[in-house]
Parts: sequence; C-alpha cells; structure tokens
Amino acid sequence: MTDPHGLQSTPERISLREQLGVRADPAFALALPTGWVRREASEQTQEEMTRDVRRRLLDAHRPDLFARIRPLLADAFAQMADADVIAFFAPATGDDTALALPASLVASLRTPTTPGDTLDSLVQALIRQEGATPLLGDKRFLRFERETRQVFEDAPVRVTQVVYLTPIPGTGRRRGLQLTASVIRPDDAPADDRPNVLVKALLDACVSSLSWSVEPATV
Repeated sequence: MTDPHGLQSTPERISLREQLGVRADPAFALALPTGWVRREASEQTQEEMTRDVRRRLLDAHRPDLFARIRPLLADAFAQMADADVIAFFAPATGDDTALALPASLVASLRTPTTPGDTLDSLVQALIRQEGATPLLGDKRFLRFERETRQVFEDAPVRVTQVVYLTPIPGTGRRRGLQLTASVIRPDDAPADDRPNVLVKALLDACVSSLSWSVEPATV
C-alpha cells in the first residue's frame, strides 16, 4: 500500500536470537519509498542477486560488465557483514515503477560495549560528540549526519550519511535498531541543494514511520 508521500508500508522482521532460546526482537514495520523492498544481508541474498545480475547482463551480451560487478557485489556484502547489517532496502529488481534515489538504506543492531549495560552512554556520546537530535521532534529516535568526500565511478562525490538510532522495545534499552542512509550528490552541489534536501526529507519520513509489533507470548 502506498501513501500520498510515495511511501509503501512494508512489514519487517528481526529474529536473530531464537536459536539461542532468547526471546526474539519484535517485528517492525517500515514505510519504504515506492517500489523499494527489504532484502536480508545474507549469503542467500548475495547468491540470488549475483545470479540475477549475471542473467541480465548475459541477456544484454555484456559478460564483461558482470566480471566487473561481481566482485563489487561481494565486497558490498562483506562490508555489510563487518558492520553487523541485518537487512538493506533498495528498489525491487525489474520494477520500472520503483522510485530511483541516489541513496541507500541499511538496518543494523547496536549493543553496548560492556555486556549488561544499556545504550544510554552511547546516546549521550552521540548527542555530545555528533550533535544528535530527536528525529522530527520524536524522542524515540536520535538522528545525526556525517559527510565525506569519496570517489564514485572515477568522479568525486559528496556522501551524506544519516544515522538513526532507536531502542528495541522489551530490551531495557540494551539493544537498539540503527538505520543508516547514505545519500550521494555531485561534488560541487551544496548541502542545501534542493534534490539532496528532498531525498533526506523522504528518508526521514520513512524512518519516522517505524512501528513495532510485539507478538504475545505462547503459553
């Protein structure tokens, strides 16, 4: 279902601790840009995407491009694994109606450095050091930005990383869900460039729609 802002409501699921006999984190629902879907950051997803890219490029008679893209895809998944990313959000493959954005969005888990502690010290550090503020006035979420200059396809670009952090219900603020968006713009475009501002506003709306659904315990 799509709302007037171009977002579609999509249920998401985190379930990483069930195998340890620990209560699973609750499900969460997130409104995504039109045509975007969630994918798990898993080996299975990597294999599926690799097969799909290979098929499409072979059909286009461009096996040379596949040889270049395959290691890039593998590197992207390796980086997500290193960053404890559990899922990423992107336009659905083959969906011509999907909203094309110069941005990416990933979800990861945050836990305290010391087991048993809460995330309170991290929150305080983000406010003090990164200038984190509530997302759109909602104190459930912290939001802050970082900007770097990188090279993309042999050209310099500006990358704004927008980080959102919220505690996972039922964990006593000992576990948090972090959503990280990366927005690319031309190197000579100012931070207040209208397209850049609009993309970040859309991502803010997407993240602010986050809702949790705690399943009742079985008796």
